[in-house]
Amino acid sequence: MTATTRPGFKARSDAALANPTLKTAIDRTTGTAERKRAAALARFAEYEAARSRGSAIKDHVIANLDHYLEMFERNATASGAKVHWAATESEACDIVIRLCREAGAKRVTRSKSMLGEEIGLPDALGSAGIERVETDLAEHIIQLAGEHPSHIIWPAMHRTREQVAELFNADHKPPPADDEAASMVQSARHVLREKFLSADVGISGANFLIADTGATCTVTNEGNAELTTTPPRVHIVTAGIEKLVPSTSHAMALLRLLVRSATGGELTQYTTFHCGPKRPGDADGPEKMHIVLVDNGRSEMIANEFRDMLRCIRCGACMNHCVVYRQIGGHAYGGTYPGPMGAVLTPVLDGLAQSRDLPFACTMNGRCAEVCPVEIPLPTLLRAWRGRSWRAGLEGATMRAGLGAWAGLARRPGLYRMASGIGVRALRLLGRSGWIGSLPFAGGWTRHRDLPGPTGGTFMERYKAERGKRPEDRR
Repeated sequence: MTATTRPGFKARSDAALANPTLKTAIDRTTGTAERKRAAALARFAEYEAARSRGSAIKDHVIANLDHYLEMFERNATASGAKVHWAATESEACDIVIRLCREAGAKRVTRSKSMLGEEIGLPDALGSAGIERVETDLAEHIIQLAGEHPSHIIWPAMHRTREQVAELFNADHKPPPADDEAASMVQSARHVLREKFLSADVGISGANFLIADTGATCTVTNEGNAELTTTPPRVHIVTAGIEKLVPSTSHAMALLRLLVRSATGGELTQYTTFHCGPKRPGDADGPEKMHIVLVDNGRSEMIANEFRDMLRCIRCGACMNHCVVYRQIGGHAYGGTYPGPMGAVLTPVLDGLAQSRDLPFACTMNGRCAEVCPVEIPLPTLLRAWRGRSWRAGLEGATMRAGLGAWAGLARRPGLYRMASGIGVRALRLLGRSGWIGSLPFAGGWTRHRDLPGPTGGTFMERYKAERGKRPEDRR
C-alpha cells in the first residue's frame, strides 16, 4: 500500500478507537510501565540531577558531533571494525544488502532496532531475497503477524496473549503446549535457537556509540542481541549518528536514565559492549564487524528548531504517559515512531505535508515533557510544527476560517465574553447528568467519548464572583 492509498491518520485513529481489544492491550502495558517507572524513580533520589546531566551530555555531543564522529570512526577502525556512512535510508539499506551479499548470506538474524525500521531494512532484506529472522520475542510476534512495531520498547504491545497464542499455534512446529506465557516463550526459543546458530549475518542496532573506544552498546532483556551478534560470521550494526557519547562513563550515566524510564528497572538483563570483531584467542565472536552510521535528516535537525529532539534516547516514556497514544496505540500514527516523539520525528522523516495531522494529535498537557529523562520540550517542538504547517498553508479552508473567527472574537473582549456566556449556557442545555454525549459540528470530539458539561458560568463570571467574596469564604 502506497502513501497515497494508505488510510490517513483520522481513519486509522477511528479504527483504533473502535477496537476494544486494542484498548485492553494498551492499558495493560502502558499502565504497568507507568507504575514501574514511578516506583523506580521514587528509589532514585538523584534522578533530577541525573536528568540534567543526561541532557547536558546529549547537548554537548550534538554541539560537537563532527568531532565525536571522527573520533568514533578512528577508534572503531583501530579495533578492527569497518565504518560506513549513509546519508539517506536508501543508502543505508544498499550498504547492508551489499555487505550481506558479499558474505554470501542466505539467512540473517536481527535484534530489535528502531533505526532498522526507520530505514526500511526488513522490507529491503525481503526484496533482496534474504531470509530475515527477528529474534526479539515481540518482534518475532509481529513478524508472524506481518505487522510493524506499535511501540519502540514493546513492539507487540497491541497484541493480547490470546492473539499471540493463535499466531504461535499456526506457525510453530510443534505448537506451544498451551497459551500460558512460559509455554509460549519456550516454543519461541525452540523455533529460534536453530536459526541463531545457522545465520550467516547478524544485524543489530546500538543504544549508544562510544567515541573514545569505538565500541557499540546494546541493551536488551532477553539475550537475543548477544545470540544475534556472536554466532554469525559477520556482525552489522546500524545506528543513527546522534547515538554517540564521548565515553563509557557517559553511556553508563545515560543508561541509568534509559532503563528506569523504559522498563522501571535499574539495569537491563543484558548490557553489552561490542568493540570490533573476534581477535586471536577469543572464544567466540564474528569474523567481521561493520558499522553503518545513518544521517537521514539528523544533520538538518541540528540547524533548525528541532535540534532538541536529537537528545532522545528512545525510552518510550513519552508514549506510555500520553493520553492520545493510550487511546489509539502506535499504528494509528502511521510512521516508524509513534506517540509524542513520533509526532515530532515523522514530519522530519516523511515530510510535513504527509504527516501534518500528527503535531495536532496532542492535548498539550505536557506530560511527555515532564517524564522525558533528557528534558526534551516536546510540546514546544509540536507547536513549532503547527506553526510551520500554518505558514505553509497546509490547513484546510474550514480550519483557517474557524481560527480566523476565533481570532476576531479574541481581539474584542466584550464580544468574546458574550459569546462565551452563550456557549456555556448552550452546552449546559445539551448535557445530561453532567455529560455531553453529542455536540453539533463537533462529532470528532463526541463520536468516541462524552464531554464533561460546564459546572458553572464562564471563567470571567466565576472570577468576578470569587473576587467579591470575603477571603475566608473562598474555596
